[in-house]
Amino acid sequence: MVTDLTKEHPNKTLWKFALPMLLSVMFQQFYNIADSSIAGRFAGEDALAAVGASYPITVIFMAFAVGSNLGASVVVSRLFGAKDISRMKTAVYTAFCSCGLMSLILTAFGYVFCGSLMELIHTPENIFAEGELYLKIYVYGLTFLFLYNVCTGIFTALGDSKTPLCFLIGSSLGNILLDYWFVAKLHMGVAGVAWATFLAQGISAVLAFITLLIRLKSWKAAEPSHLFQFALLGQIAAIALPSILQQSVLSVGNMFVQEIVNRYGSAVIAGYSGAIKLNTFAINSFMSLGGCLSSYTAQNIGAGKRDRIPLGFRTGMGLAVGAALPFFFLYFFFSRQMMGVFLGGESNRAIQSGVEFLRIVSPFYFMIAVKLMTDGILRGSGAMAYFVAATVPDLILRIVVARILTLHFESTGIWLAWPFGWIAATVLTVIFYRRVLITTRSPSSM
Repeated sequence: MVTDLTKEHPNKTLWKFALPMLLSVMFQQFYNIADSSIAGRFAGEDALAAVGASYPITVIFMAFAVGSNLGASVVVSRLFGAKDISRMKTAVYTAFCSCGLMSLILTAFGYVFCGSLMELIHTPENIFAEGELYLKIYVYGLTFLFLYNVCTGIFTALGDSKTPLCFLIGSSLGNILLDYWFVAKLHMGVAGVAWATFLAQGISAVLAFITLLIRLKSWKAAEPSHLFQFALLGQIAAIALPSILQQSVLSVGNMFVQEIVNRYGSAVIAGYSGAIKLNTFAINSFMSLGGCLSSYTAQNIGAGKRDRIPLGFRTGMGLAVGAALPFFFLYFFFSRQMMGVFLGGESNRAIQSGVEFLRIVSPFYFMIAVKLMTDGILRGSGAMAYFVAATVPDLILRIVVARILTLHFESTGIWLAWPFGWIAATVLTVIFYRRVLITTRSPSSM
């Protein structure tokens, strides 16, 4: 189902568009949490710590896939808004060709250097081998990761958030079943968790790719499309590369944070691993709403209706606050029960570490939701320099403050550093949004 986001008031269209995307994030994060939960419950605290220790490295690879998603989404949204079907198809094919090559390069890099990356963050010896094994299996599936993310970005650009949801539901349920079978029944440990993700993600990516190609073939264009075009690659890269840079900077920052966490042993690593999965659930939900605003903004700019951007922003903010409320309530008041999803009562120190993290960061979800909504507008309008610039203070403050506070509060000081980075990034992003709003105003086209 394709949705034109340039016509009706965003109160009528954005929430319908956003709901399937939120559900997609829920299922995606649900099976990510299931990975860690099954690892912790059936393979032990060290298995959960091993998966958690490798997580910041996997996020670096994810940054490239998500950046490719955003680049393809924004360019295709603009061409769809302008009703240029021929160039829109060419942009899709160009995105697949370039991202396929990038995924192969990263697969080779990841396989060769995964051990070195684990050493870089001082992974404890008792979980090093399992963490490296998980990471090697993970990089085997990078082509599927890129394929699925680009497909999702293109579906979203066309205003279709329901088709990716269907694939993700199937992938999530399949992943959980495979997780349980490989880990609880076949006792494959960390390797079982990794192979379950590989298989489920691979099947979903291939099915999404085939569906998208069939849909594109059914659309008639006035002129023939091309398999690859450097001009469109440049437009995609202009959005994708800053997005990759921004997310990579955050990922590298998370690696430094992980290095600090690793100093406190496998129990704290396990607690952090569970808590960060729950935190990622919340953050990715807000990011999906920001992605809706990116598509909304890009379509309206392509259609020459720039004055609709503030309307979409106000609607997006309402959705973001509504999404932040349940996460805050669950993580702040029921943090111990949430950590119980990953660990049994015998892992008291690990659970307490996770509880501390969740209670410190969850009150700031309302603020970071504002930041991620404005990020969506900046991406959709192509203001990528502002988008990247707002990330740097978050990275620097989180690392510097964590190192300072751990001198006095030990591992709790790491969790206390999170809000400092979020506050600085949010203030900068709001300032940049106001500048973009001034420069993009045009005579009303409502």
